[in-house]
Amino acid sequence: MPRSTKDKDGHVFAANRRALHQYAVIERLEAGIELYGSEVKSIRDNKISLGESFCQFRGDQLFLFQAHIAEYTLAHARNHVTTRPRKLLLHRRELDRLQDAIKLQGLTVIPLKVYAKGGLIKAEIALCRGKKVHDKRAVLKERDQKREMDRAKRERT
Repeated sequence: MPRSTKDKDGHVFAANRRALHQYAVIERLEAGIELYGSEVKSIRDNKISLGESFCQFRGDQLFLFQAHIAEYTLAHARNHVTTRPRKLLLHRRELDRLQDAIKLQGLTVIPLKVYAKGGLIKAEIALCRGKKVHDKRAVLKERDQKREMDRAKRERT
């Protein structure tokens, strides 16, 4: 089955579901990613993992670290390093705001997902605060209670 060169808008290549459990999301942003051609091909084949990835500033630029993009087998000599730092593309005022939040409030920037938009590959990043253990337990307890209430409603009708 032939695959189109452009993926459907909103197609999610990778999601970092564990980040939503570990961190409380304060703000979400969309960022472009500076990629090599072999990385784009590999991402379009869903060969990307955000499990251990994080964002950090180098100077005044934001980079994505430890995002694993598998080598593209047909690229041969022009292949990429699988976990190289990748520059995230944001407006200067967004970068300045994020850098101030990290320095002053002790927040962190975490990648949540990588997806297609308009033929480009974008990353959704979030400004987050780490959750405490009791916060995580409270979320799990609320989810269980909601599930029980939904189950009871279905059994009544």
